Amino acid sequence: MYEIMSLRELIALLVFCAAMTFSPGPNTMLTTAIASNEGLRKVIPFTLAVPLGWLLILLITGLGIGTLVVQLPILRWFIQIAGCAYLLWLAYLLSRHHHLKTIDSSKLQITFGKGVALQFLNIKVWLLAVTVTSTWIINAEGQTSINQYDRLVLACFVVMFFAFASNFSYALVGSLVRNWLLHGKRLLIFNRILASLLAATAIWTLFV
Repeated sequence: MYEIMSLRELIALLVFCAAMTFSPGPNTMLTTAIASNEGLRKVIPFTLAVPLGWLLILLITGLGIGTLVVQLPILRWFIQIAGCAYLLWLAYLLSRHHHLKTIDSSKLQITFGKGVALQFLNIKVWLLAVTVTSTWIINAEGQTSINQYDRLVLACFVVMFFAFASNFSYALVGSLVRNWLLHGKRLLIFNRILASLLAATAIWTLFV
């Protein structure tokens, strides 16, 4: 029976992707913010945009183009600075809202298309794609793989699954606390906490 990856490789890939996607980051912070302010239905487009963006980046990297982003300092710095600036702007907008349904995709500038484009400004996604490509696509347990395209397809499915699962999980958390946020200044405080975490994440991306 043809085997794309060994069981050991597949388990390692699953663990790596789970750790990378479920750890707090720009996407999960934005997902939580939108879901808690607008509800679960409104955040679905963004939760679908994230895995599509990751898929495109992994395909670019897997075909050998994306490694330039990590290897060329000027490209890497452009992504980090542009991404950081945009996330700081979103954090500022989020920190000012204190009424439910006052945040929408147009105000936060996160339509489906912009959600996909935002992934290209997320250096964490580029690093994940480069790591997956170098560890699980080009190599096979220390040897050069002979089925790189098959491995790339499998890795794409794994990465997209975890990208959606992690963001949807954070969206559920955001939607579950939505009613609790109706009282007093809870929403304002919650938004400012999320904005602070988003800003901290944005600054962190400069030092990845």
